[in-house]
Amino acid sequence: MEANKFLDAKGLACPMPIVKTKKAMTDMESGQVLEIHTTDKGAKNDLSAWAKSGGHELVQFEEDHDVLKFWIKKA
Repeated sequence: MEANKFLDAKGLACPMPIVKTKKAMTDMESGQVLEIHTTDKGAKNDLSAWAKSGGHELVQFEEDHDVLKFWIKKA
Protein backbone atom coordinates (compact mmCIF):
# COMPACT_ATOMS: atom_id res chain seq x y z
CA MET A 1 0.00 0.00 0.00
CA GLU A 2 1.30 3.43 -0.97
CA ALA A 3 1.27 6.01 1.84
CA ASN A 4 1.68 9.78 1.67
CA LYS A 5 3.17 9.99 5.16
CA PHE A 6 4.78 7.57 7.63
CA LEU A 7 4.52 7.60 11.43
CA ASP A 8 6.82 5.47 13.57
CA ALA A 9 5.05 4.98 16.91
CA LYS A 10 6.95 1.84 17.91
CA GLY A 11 7.75 1.68 21.63
CA LEU A 12 5.07 4.22 22.56
CA ALA A 13 2.36 3.23 25.04
CA CYS A 14 -1.30 4.18 24.88
CA PRO A 15 -2.47 6.88 24.30
CA MET A 16 0.62 8.17 22.47
CA PRO A 17 0.09 6.30 19.16
CA ILE A 18 -3.36 7.93 18.90
CA VAL A 19 -2.02 11.36 19.91
CA LYS A 20 0.79 11.14 17.32
CA THR A 21 -1.61 9.85 14.64
CA LYS A 22 -4.05 12.70 15.27
CA LYS A 23 -1.22 15.26 15.06
CA ALA A 24 0.16 13.73 11.84
CA MET A 25 -3.30 13.76 10.24
CA THR A 26 -3.78 17.50 10.82
CA ASP A 27 -0.98 18.23 8.31
CA MET A 28 -2.49 15.97 5.65
CA GLU A 29 -5.10 16.60 2.96
CA SER A 30 -8.34 14.69 2.50
CA GLY A 31 -7.79 11.40 0.67
CA GLN A 32 -4.14 11.07 1.68
CA VAL A 33 -2.97 7.92 3.45
CA LEU A 34 -0.98 7.76 6.70
CA GLU A 35 1.03 4.61 7.45
CA ILE A 36 1.49 3.94 11.17
CA HIS A 37 3.75 1.34 12.78
CA THR A 38 3.28 0.63 16.49
CA THR A 39 4.12 -2.06 19.04
CA ASP A 40 1.24 -1.13 21.38
CA LYS A 41 -1.19 -4.08 21.23
CA GLY A 42 -4.05 -1.82 22.38
CA ALA A 43 -3.63 0.26 19.25
CA LYS A 44 -5.41 -2.40 17.18
CA ASN A 45 -8.77 -1.47 18.75
CA ASP A 46 -7.87 2.14 19.57
CA LEU A 47 -6.74 3.21 16.10
CA SER A 48 -9.64 1.41 14.40
CA ALA A 49 -12.16 3.13 16.69
CA TRP A 50 -10.43 6.51 16.36
CA ALA A 51 -10.42 6.32 12.56
CA LYS A 52 -14.11 5.39 12.48
CA SER A 53 -15.13 8.13 14.92
CA GLY A 54 -13.27 10.75 12.87
CA GLY A 55 -14.80 9.58 9.59
CA HIS A 56 -11.43 8.30 8.36
CA GLU A 57 -11.03 4.96 6.62
CA LEU A 58 -8.82 2.15 7.92
CA VAL A 59 -7.68 0.97 4.50
CA GLN A 60 -5.37 -1.83 5.59
CA PHE A 61 -4.04 -3.53 8.72
CA GLU A 62 -1.16 -5.99 9.03
CA GLU A 63 0.58 -7.67 11.91
CA ASP A 64 4.29 -8.25 11.24
CA HIS A 65 5.75 -10.12 14.25
CA ASP A 66 5.44 -7.55 17.08
CA VAL A 67 4.71 -4.57 14.82
CA LEU A 68 1.14 -3.52 14.03
CA LYS A 69 0.88 -1.65 10.72
CA PHE A 70 -2.06 0.57 9.84
CA TRP A 71 -2.92 2.54 6.72
CA ILE A 72 -5.54 5.21 7.39
CA LYS A 73 -7.06 7.41 4.70
CA LYS A 74 -7.97 10.89 5.86
CA ALA A 75 -11.62 11.88 5.49
